[in-house]
Amino acid sequence: MSRNLIKVLFVMVLLASPLFAQQLVEGIAAVVGKEIILKSEIDQYVQNFIIRNRLDVKSNPKIINQLKKQTLERLIEQKLMLAKAEEDTITVEDELLDKQVDQRIKDMISQVGSEDKLEEMFGSSLKKIRKDTREIIKEQMIVEKTRAMHFQGLKVSRREVEEFYKTYKDSLPTQKETVTIGHILKLVRPSEEAQMAAYKKAEDILKQLREGADFAELAKKYSEDPASAKRGGDLGFTSRGDFVPEFETVAYSLKKGEISDIVQTQFGFHIIQLIDRQGEKVRTRHILIQAMPTEEDEKRVIEELKEIRQRIINGEDFSELALQYSDDENVKDDKGMLGTFEVDKMVLPQFREQVKKLKPGEVSEPFKTEFGYHIVYLKERHKEHHFTLETDWQQIEQFALNHKMEKEYRKWIEELKKEVAIEIKENI
Repeated sequence: MSRNLIKVLFVMVLLASPLFAQQLVEGIAAVVGKEIILKSEIDQYVQNFIIRNRLDVKSNPKIINQLKKQTLERLIEQKLMLAKAEEDTITVEDELLDKQVDQRIKDMISQVGSEDKLEEMFGSSLKKIRKDTREIIKEQMIVEKTRAMHFQGLKVSRREVEEFYKTYKDSLPTQKETVTIGHILKLVRPSEEAQMAAYKKAEDILKQLREGADFAELAKKYSEDPASAKRGGDLGFTSRGDFVPEFETVAYSLKKGEISDIVQTQFGFHIIQLIDRQGEKVRTRHILIQAMPTEEDEKRVIEELKEIRQRIINGEDFSELALQYSDDENVKDDKGMLGTFEVDKMVLPQFREQVKKLKPGEVSEPFKTEFGYHIVYLKERHKEHHFTLETDWQQIEQFALNHKMEKEYRKWIEELKKEVAIEIKENI
């Protein structure tokens, strides 16, 4: 029996009960075929949107009703697409879904400040927020996959691109100033003395655990992973690939309740305990002790980058030096080149400040971000300009394709609406 049919039967049973009928009818916003859209579902989507986009709803309370109406429209379309997805047996991988859910929850906690504040905003426990968010993301992923499969062969001809540009050129946005940049990253690694001190601290903690000390209490007291320390080191259930290999290899080798020896990763020294295992998922907790770099370690890295910068200025190839010296894990694929970005939309303000000062071909002095120390190489700069077919063909072609896809999508939705019954229970 499908999930949707179970849901419908469950609602029918409740509607048959006088005690629940009025309450439940009031909770339904719309019915799309076999799919039910609950008011609480709309509220969940709206709250997610408000947090992710950092909207100030107190200064503009009318925006809530606008968002609810827009969300209902989108959910009706989404339920139509889900019906199509069920017909075509389209699914998503649990592992990929779980990763997106974890990231969404982390982002929301980061934006509101804490787990407690997130629970307060939703009026729900974190467990329920995660469950609801998982359902939202799962539906979105299925819809996107369904849409992508339906339009995967859609293309635009040269004539269509030219016609699109002729029709919409006056309403196209201007191409903001962009830069094509590369970087060399150097991590500040702690000295041998700092490593030894951290290892000794981890040894002392392991000794206490071997003598019967409580793992959770020691994690709260000593662990330098702030997110898990307050939960007694608990990392929850994770899948293969979620952790760095050194940590994962040990975690999957442990027996339930067993405590590992000291494990070194790029993050520091870990002591790991396996709490539970369900198939290929493990629930672990850990105590992390980090070896902290000194001021001398930072000075050493800055001098290394200054020497590399001078070698580039002297004519050595940037990409070759990036391959040789950069600590960026993607350097083997991109040879240090990060790509082309709008200057004003660069995520890291330090990069934005540096590229504004550079001319094409120049290399910055070393500077620091949360990731380490960098030098940035400015390959090209393109000033803000109006799109033209001569200079921006690829972007205009993509605009034209998106425009065509949206028209075809709207046509498809209208066709689906004729095939599937839609009942709006109450105006939002």
